[in-house]
Formats: sequence, C-alpha cells, structure tokens
Amino acid sequence: MEVKINKEIRDYTESVYFGLSLRQFIFSIAACLVAVLLYFVFKPYFGIETLSWLCILGAAPFAAIGFIKYNGMNAEEFVLAYIRSEFLTSKELTFKPTNYYYELLKEQIGDEKKDENNKKPIQAGQGEV
Repeated sequence: MEVKINKEIRDYTESVYFGLSLRQFIFSIAACLVAVLLYFVFKPYFGIETLSWLCILGAAPFAAIGFIKYNGMNAEEFVLAYIRSEFLTSKELTFKPTNYYYELLKEQIGDEKKDENNKKPIQAGQGEV
C-alpha cells in the first residue's frame, strides 16, 4: 500500500468530489451554470459556433477563480493585491546612488583641482628656467 504525502504540508487540499477541492467544485458548478444560462439566453440571436464561444468566454472567469493560484494566493486575493500595488499605492521609485568614497575625499580632490588651475601652462618654445 502506498500513501501520498505532500512535500509542503500547506499544499494539502481535501478532495470533495472528483478529486476537486470544495472551492474548485463550487466554481466549476458556477461555470457550468453560467454557460448553460448564456446558451439559453442567446440561442435565438446567434449561431451555434458563436454561441459556443460566448459560453466558453462567459464560463472562463468562474473556472479561473476556482483553479488559479499564484504565489499562494487565490485569484481574488491576487487581483486585490495587483490593484493595491499598481493603482492605489503606486509610486515611481528612483534610485539615487551615493558614492561614499567620493564624499570622503571631496575636499582633497577639490584642493588638487585648485592646485592644477593655479599652475600656469607652459607654452611651446618656452622652457622652464
């Protein structure tokens, strides 16, 4: 007899029906209900191919909410985190590096530049006497 044990204990989900968790099962039923509802509402207006795509597109969000997990978050938690980070608390972060070595030696470097500016350049043809 073999017993499956998850490597991470937090990944454990209890299966309720057909190996699905309760959350997955509820949203699968909701997706099926939405698809059937869309089929009967739009049947007089569209052909079967367009109607099938409409049912798929209508049911997809419900199926995604039940099955998608990203970084340990359910779909609605992820959407809320995305909205908070991108719209509610978004700000432009700028990086301003500080050269601590230059800051320590700034005075000394400034003194050397003053000394170089005080020296008169030697022109061609003139030698030092």
